[in-house]
Amino acid sequence: MYIKSLFNYQRRATLNVKVGQLGIGGVYPIRIQSMANTNTNDINDSVAQTMQITSVGGDLVRFTTQGLREAESLAKIHDILREKHILVPLVADVHFNPKVAEAAACHVEKVRINPGNYVTSKHGEYTEEEWNNELQKIHEKFSKLLTICKEHGTALRIGVNHGSLSPRILNRYGDTPKGLVVSCMEFLQICKEENFNNIILSVKSSNTLVMVQAVRLLVETMNNAGMNFPLHLGVTEAGEGEDGRIKSAVGIGTLLADGIGDTIRVSLSENPECEIPVARKLVDYITSRIEHKPIDGHISPNFNNYTYHRRVTSSVQAIGGNNQIAVIGTQKTNNNTCAPDIFLDEIPEICEITYSDLTANYINQLKNKQNVVILLRSYHQNPIGEMRAVFHRLLTEKINHPVIIAFDYVESKLENLQIKAAADFGALLLDGFGDAILLTNNNKSISADAVYSTAFGILQATRVRISRTEYISCPSCGRTLFDLQTTVAKVKAATAHLKNLKIAIMGCIVNGPGEMADADYGYVGAGKGKISLYRKNVCIEKNILEENAITKLMELIRKDQMMEK
Repeated sequence: MYIKSLFNYQRRATLNVKVGQLGIGGVYPIRIQSMANTNTNDINDSVAQTMQITSVGGDLVRFTTQGLREAESLAKIHDILREKHILVPLVADVHFNPKVAEAAACHVEKVRINPGNYVTSKHGEYTEEEWNNELQKIHEKFSKLLTICKEHGTALRIGVNHGSLSPRILNRYGDTPKGLVVSCMEFLQICKEENFNNIILSVKSSNTLVMVQAVRLLVETMNNAGMNFPLHLGVTEAGEGEDGRIKSAVGIGTLLADGIGDTIRVSLSENPECEIPVARKLVDYITSRIEHKPIDGHISPNFNNYTYHRRVTSSVQAIGGNNQIAVIGTQKTNNNTCAPDIFLDEIPEICEITYSDLTANYINQLKNKQNVVILLRSYHQNPIGEMRAVFHRLLTEKINHPVIIAFDYVESKLENLQIKAAADFGALLLDGFGDAILLTNNNKSISADAVYSTAFGILQATRVRISRTEYISCPSCGRTLFDLQTTVAKVKAATAHLKNLKIAIMGCIVNGPGEMADADYGYVGAGKGKISLYRKNVCIEKNILEENAITKLMELIRKDQMMEK
């Protein structure tokens, strides 16, 4: 089991890691970070943005570090900040070039490397000898960085992304949660052999289900190996606005509710300082469950934490069975784009329950009832834990009635509702629980349309139901080759009428093709004023002038749709 309890909130015990003077993991609170979107070589802008991020509560600031020049610029940024008595740790984000990581490790408190980019790999099958030879090459290159980190007291993040696994890992494991974990553990094993422990780990994806399964599997794998390094959490390319907040809260919130996570970044396609308040609200909401009243739950013997299986249920009033997961409504709306599937008062027979209702006598009564829908609520301090306990009891007792998961809030700000509801519903939906969701907010300052849009957004973010175009857009960083926020808005305006598509909007090529394997189309910065268009992760047209790119994207989509007819 990857954590001590599925039902009772308790933060996972980890090593204490120091990033400069900042402690992460162990006894320390969950740290919040962001990534600058300035050109790292623009010293003044980079210093100013770091100060802006720290002023709103950022604990760490990361910078893209493409080359040796950027590593030198990062040293200057670091020195100026220290002269101003700003002690926030800086993190160098390095792709492709081990020499750059080695240079940056001499100047900043932490370096992030991506194993998928660390060693050039051949495509195709590997013999065991070739596989081991490649590992030896990795060891030789990586150990040089570890030696420098030891000398300078530099922390290291081993950050594996779903979109940038090496061809070697992809060939053997595919772009699966196991592939992410194997890639991470190879580098972690080298750290262990080199007696280097100042490590933070991350396995990330734009797909919340893959991300959650990978992190859980990584924790279990570390447990079995006697390791307990702290974890950085994030959903890559989460997007902006409602999409970015909901998707991040689903993925990060689910793992925080498990007690996993020591530092987080909410990756929004917005200005970096916008990420910090969202992350703070999410962390505060989940950690408010500390020292709650214990929940006496028991894991169903047939439940698997690492593979998604929707709970098998009967169908009642188009709820459950093979029906798509429904949004239940209580208020009428004239907006057809986010109208609920069915209203609560249209369901003929509902049994409203909480965990305390599930006595042996009540279980027997439920077994004898037919064509009934369970409405599940919780008034516990840890509602996710208590609702999990209900679902595991239903699984164990082989009760297959469909379940409506209900959460009630009293929020005056839509962002707060999005974060809390996505974290609560998301944790249960990703476990395969729930046949419908009922989201209510007892504050008229948020419209019924906005509440229903949030509910559909949660189903989309968990991938249990795709009802509108999904946008996979990277957070802005120093590598971005166009104005990200403006571009996302333009692409959305042109494509929002489309149904059941996933469109990736990527500022550069670093993670683009890999993350776009999960998208239908990709719009990728190829150079200043130039865009390349992809169908999944295959480039269809290169170096289009930016002013023509959206027209070309729409032509590609229309052509494909005509071919399908």
